[in-house]
Amino acid sequence: MSIAAIIDHTVLKPTVLLSEIEQVCAEAKEYGFASVCVPPNFVKHAKKHTEGSAVKVATVIGFPFGYAAVEAKIAEILLAMVDGADELDMVINISAIKNKDWEYLANEINHVMPIVKQQNKVIKIIIESGVLTDEEIIRCCELYGAAGIDYLKTSTGYAEKGASVHAVTLFRKHLPAHVQIKASGGIRDYAFAAELVKAGATRLGCSASVAIVKGASAGEGNY
Repeated sequence: MSIAAIIDHTVLKPTVLLSEIEQVCAEAKEYGFASVCVPPNFVKHAKKHTEGSAVKVATVIGFPFGYAAVEAKIAEILLAMVDGADELDMVINISAIKNKDWEYLANEINHVMPIVKQQNKVIKIIIESGVLTDEEIIRCCELYGAAGIDYLKTSTGYAEKGASVHAVTLFRKHLPAHVQIKASGGIRDYAFAAELVKAGATRLGCSASVAIVKGASAGEGNY
C-alpha cells in the first residue's frame, strides 16, 4: 500500500485561504490521500471539492487547546456533521489531564461518543502527547481505549513537540487492538513518516503530504 492512502492532508493554520482549501482537495484527489483535514468553517467547501472521489473530509473539534466546554464541543460536532464531515478530530481537555481530573475527561468522552456513533462518523481523539508524561499517556490509552474511539491521535501541531516514535509505540502497547493510531505534528519527510508507521501509526496528519509522497516515490518505496 502507498503511504498516501493513510495521510490526512491537512491545512489548519488560522490564516488559511479558500484557495488553499481548494488546493489541498485537488492534491488529495490527485495523490489518493485518505482525507483532507480542514477548519470547521471550510467543511462544506471541502465536501464540494472532493465530491465524486474516495477522499474523506475531516475537521477539528475544540481545536487547538481542548478547553472548550463539553456543550460547545458537542455543538461543533453537530454542525460539522450537518456540513458533511466524515471524520472528527477532537482535542480533549489537556488541562484536565494535567490536573488529574479523569472524571471530567470520562464525562466529556461519554457525552460525545453516542452522538458521533449514531451518525456512523469516525472520531479521532487528540491528547497532545508531546506535553504529557508517559504515565499520563498510558492513562489516556486506558480511558479512551475503553470508550470505543476509532483513533487516538498524538498532537495538534500547535504544542512545542509533535508526533514521536516513542509516543506511538506507547500508544500501541497500551491501546486495545481495535483502536487505531494517528500521528501528527512535525511530520515533514518520508523517512520520519515511515518510522511512525513502523511503530504502529495507521494514519498520518501532515501538511507536507505531497513532499512525503514524493520522497517515497523518489526511491524510498512503500512503507
